[in-house]
Amino acid sequence: MPTRKRILLHVCCAPCATHAVERLRDEHDVTLFFSNSNIHPRDEYEKRLAQARKLAERTDCPLVEDTYAHEDWLAFVAGLEAEPEKGQRCLKCFEYNLARAAEFAHRNGFDGFTTTLTISPHKSSTDLFRIGAALGDFLAVDFKKRDGFRRSIELSRQYDLYRQGYCGCEFSRRTTEAPGTGKRQ
Repeated sequence: MPTRKRILLHVCCAPCATHAVERLRDEHDVTLFFSNSNIHPRDEYEKRLAQARKLAERTDCPLVEDTYAHEDWLAFVAGLEAEPEKGQRCLKCFEYNLARAAEFAHRNGFDGFTTTLTISPHKSSTDLFRIGAALGDFLAVDFKKRDGFRRSIELSRQYDLYRQGYCGCEFSRRTTEAPGTGKRQ
């Protein structure tokens, strides 16, 4: 029997990770890596981290919690604050989080890493694959294939997971709020 590869799964949030874990576990030993210094405010970060812990327990996957370094993330995307969603700021954000995952995977002897970000119909898997490949040992899996996004919604309901209303950063949050109300549309 061939040795199973150890894969580090960058987890943007628990709902997106549900289907990714389900798909990867058949062939890999999966460790969840919650690295999301982009998430703002801090209480939203804590809420999403709690859900990642819940998923880790539910799926019996180890969970590694990266350091929350929002100020470092802000410095990394500086100058791109006014970019639209899906623009250059988002690509830099992906690069920041995936670089942290790649570094952790390399330092800790993982065979590779991948990300749950590809499950979103709002994110380009091609862009994510390009960024991940540049960091080395990236497993290019488009989790939205095989009806993955729909399956993640089903599993999120089954696991009773909180589903957030915006991608994570203060800039994406602004675009989801109704003008003048401070409330999400």
